[in-house]
Amino acid sequence: MDQSASVDLLPAALDRGVGVVNAGIFNSGLLSRPRPEPGAHYDYRSVPQAVVERTTRMALVCEEHGVDLPTAAVAFAGRHPAVVSVVVGLRTADQVRELAARQQVTVPDELWDALTEQGLLEVGVRA
Repeated sequence: MDQSASVDLLPAALDRGVGVVNAGIFNSGLLSRPRPEPGAHYDYRSVPQAVVERTTRMALVCEEHGVDLPTAAVAFAGRHPAVVSVVVGLRTADQVRELAARQQVTVPDELWDALTEQGLLEVGVRA
């Protein structure tokens, strides 16, 4: 949801040859489910309605391209060439298995184009 690092931090890291560890990619759990659920959190607080609506729109675009929102979040987190590692907070063995399966999914480049076209991914954020 927060793409601000792609605008300044990640390009600066790449220019300086510094690797970045990307953590917190599900943003308090909001992106860990195929669609936002009641009681979901964003930045460790209740999700504002505008964020729920934006996340739902993102989920629909992901579904149109054959992936779910958490799979897209995992793929997006490691797309930038400055990112050397992605940290995902997991609590159960099932979550570990789900993440392993998500990492095997090929996310089509057309998804990033569609998210950008719909104003859900900022222009220039893509790696």
